[in-house]
Amino acid sequence: MEENKINICISCDNNYAKYAGVVIASILKNAAKDDKLCFYILDGGISDKNKQNIETLKTLKQCDIEFVSIDNDLFIEYTNVKTHAYISIATYYRLKVASLLPYINKIIYLDCDVIVNDSLAHLYNTDMGEYVAAGVSDIKKSKVKENPGYVNAGVLVIDLEKIRTEKIEKDFLEYTKNNIENITSGDQEIINEVLKGRIKVLPDEWNVQSSNFTNRSSFTKHPKIIHFVAKKKPWHYASFSPHRDYYFKYLQYTPWKLSDEEYRHWTKDNQRDSIIEYLKYRPLFFLRPKFYKALVKTYLMREN
Repeated sequence: MEENKINICISCDNNYAKYAGVVIASILKNAAKDDKLCFYILDGGISDKNKQNIETLKTLKQCDIEFVSIDNDLFIEYTNVKTHAYISIATYYRLKVASLLPYINKIIYLDCDVIVNDSLAHLYNTDMGEYVAAGVSDIKKSKVKENPGYVNAGVLVIDLEKIRTEKIEKDFLEYTKNNIENITSGDQEIINEVLKGRIKVLPDEWNVQSSNFTNRSSFTKHPKIIHFVAKKKPWHYASFSPHRDYYFKYLQYTPWKLSDEEYRHWTKDNQRDSIIEYLKYRPLFFLRPKFYKALVKTYLMREN
């Protein structure tokens, strides 16, 4: 293995190409000087123009970017899995990463709705031992209560060699076929159920799942990776995540950057209007104990 090499996988279609570009920009801007970054983009129909836009990100820091064309017919069995309407078939690409990248033995898999705030070297060098994957506990406490090793699949370190050797991709498919009517959390549920007991749980800062001020998986002041898990993403006006400005910060390093006027609108105006929208959505938020817990942890305790 080449020293300091970090393999990163992102999957998207053309609709999410810009957001994948922002993820890559955030990684490149926070990489250590000697990080050798190799990006593998599982391409579900990205336009030539958007591929060119992503390629320009190499000016931020030298890296390798490889687009891997995907035949969606390979995922036909997963199209009937119940999941959120806004999630595309591209999310299931991660279930076949080991066979799509047969020459790679270890990879960090990232969703397109994350922002990276630190070098990924420490995450990539996670000691996997006998574990097949590593991730951060999911924000849904009910899932974690049922399975203490249940992780959010938006940020994963995956031992692809073990996946291939043990033919785990077949296990993913078999589980899906046998439970097609009962799966409610898409590919995340498939991964957690098939790999139960074989997923290493990582520190929370490697996937701070951010929905709104109250709903965050961690209140650390040093999130290494922020994951926008709500239906309304930062690119949806008046979204609720308190971390959304990170998205606009890194958007400005991409070919999709905003003009100064647009940037003010999406930060300052957005800040005001998101508060108004949240008041409409949850007018009695101040009666919820979770709000005061978040207030204390954010401004008084300030977790490290």
